[in-house]
Amino acid sequence: MSDELENAPRTHSGALLGALAVALLVGVGGLIWTYTLNGRLQHQEAALTEANQQNAKLAADLRETNARLTVATDELGKSLGLTQKQMDERAQALVAREQADSKRLESAQKQTAQQVTAVATDVSTVKTDVGGVKTDLGKTQNDLASAVAQLTSMKGDLSDHSSLIARNAQELEVLKHKGDRSYYEFTLNKGEKKPVGTVSLELKKTDIKRSKFTLVVYADDRSYEKKDRNVDEPLQFYSGKDPALYEIVVNNIGSKNQISGYLSTPKGAPAPPTGQ
Repeated sequence: MSDELENAPRTHSGALLGALAVALLVGVGGLIWTYTLNGRLQHQEAALTEANQQNAKLAADLRETNARLTVATDELGKSLGLTQKQMDERAQALVAREQADSKRLESAQKQTAQQVTAVATDVSTVKTDVGGVKTDLGKTQNDLASAVAQLTSMKGDLSDHSSLIARNAQELEVLKHKGDRSYYEFTLNKGEKKPVGTVSLELKKTDIKRSKFTLVVYADDRSYEKKDRNVDEPLQFYSGKDPALYEIVVNNIGSKNQISGYLSTPKGAPAPPTGQ
């Protein structure tokens, strides 16, 4: 029993010491935290003070700048003989002019963009038109080739040389578009000597029933009589310094001793005088 009484105070003393140690640690920790917080607070206060000082300096500088600007404006106005109102009006006029110039520039840019767009559209249209022309040209060439293929080929009266002849105005146009020879149309009355191309022709007689005629050709100071020839028959002769093959084709014999047809000459042969 006496031992228990002796141990009791020791137990209470140990608990008390532990509580005191914890309180001491908490207190020390609080002091450390308080010191740290105080240091941070002082740093923030110092930064705020510095910022306030800088703001005050900037405000002072701004006031000084405004004062100098006011003085400079006044001096400028005095030197130009302008009042503050007049200077304000001029400033507003300058601003209005700049705004107007900006609007004109914007409008010009829009107009230029529209013109560029229009040109691009026109170019696209031209490309389309060129494509259509190429198509039409190809069709025309095919049509011409087909028309040429339908022309009649006949042997001339001088040799075994065969030529494509035209039996009417439509076929003559096909030959002209073929482009390898020159063609001169004529109408000739009986007894008439008439220049055609670089030669002359004279109709001697006609025979409507038999579709025949007699024709004299004058070329290079010579004459060639084509007697009793048939309609659509190639009548051939040579002419020129370097003799080239000429052809005459009569397509029609009229009721009044008249014939009509065409003279065909090589592309490089001499041309008749202008106006013939």
